[in-house]
Amino acid sequence: MGLREHPPVVAENLGKKYSRGWALRDCTLQIPAGRIVALVGPNGAGKSTLMGMITGLLRPTSGRITVFGDVPNGRGMHAAVAFLTQAKPLYPQFTVAETLRYGESSNPGWDQAYAEELVRKAQVPFAAKVGTLSGGQRTRVALALALGKRPRLLMLDEPLADLDPLARETVLRTLVEECRTQGITVLLSSHVLAELEGVCDHLVLLTDGRVRLVGDVDELLRAHAGQPGLERLSQLALSYLRQAEEGRAA
Repeated sequence: MGLREHPPVVAENLGKKYSRGWALRDCTLQIPAGRIVALVGPNGAGKSTLMGMITGLLRPTSGRITVFGDVPNGRGMHAAVAFLTQAKPLYPQFTVAETLRYGESSNPGWDQAYAEELVRKAQVPFAAKVGTLSGGQRTRVALALALGKRPRLLMLDEPLADLDPLARETVLRTLVEECRTQGITVLLSSHVLAELEGVCDHLVLLTDGRVRLVGDVDELLRAHAGQPGLERLSQLALSYLRQAEEGRAA
């Protein structure tokens, strides 16, 4: 079975335990191909832990996970995956052009022309040092670095948290348009569903390390149609979060 026939991510009873307790437990889900997936939950819900196991940086304590049919081996990310964290690890002393050349030297499937096109569209000067760029510009360069790999799965862990509202909207809209055009599956982690509500078409909601709600957005909303106060995805997610909180307090 080829790369495109395998779902980007399949988790079966996946769990990760630390000395302080379970960060993720009994996680069973499938990330469908070609979707914009919102991975949502409060801080400490297990979002970063799940992403860490997809990249192979973290090993499961229990269960199983596959990425495009392969089990992460801890020796580096799957070649079809790109991962961008909120920290956006870029070298401030590099120019934008040097940053893209670094990407070319580090990634076998690198598309230099495409990465340059993304920077040009964002109107970021190639000669500028990364350390002199605005937050929005740095984010656009980091996205060009991630997308230049030509990934099939792009994971973003709170990538817009340090941007002002206008920059967040602009970057998110551009990112989604680009990924839909290229057929890239996107897994967007955030503790604020409202900013993803208009762009995501699949939801994974985590609380206390467990999957509370998962599925296509249209199907989830249709299943709760007619229930007052649950007309929007953010309202539905909040309802599940409240239930989890009440269950914990009981």
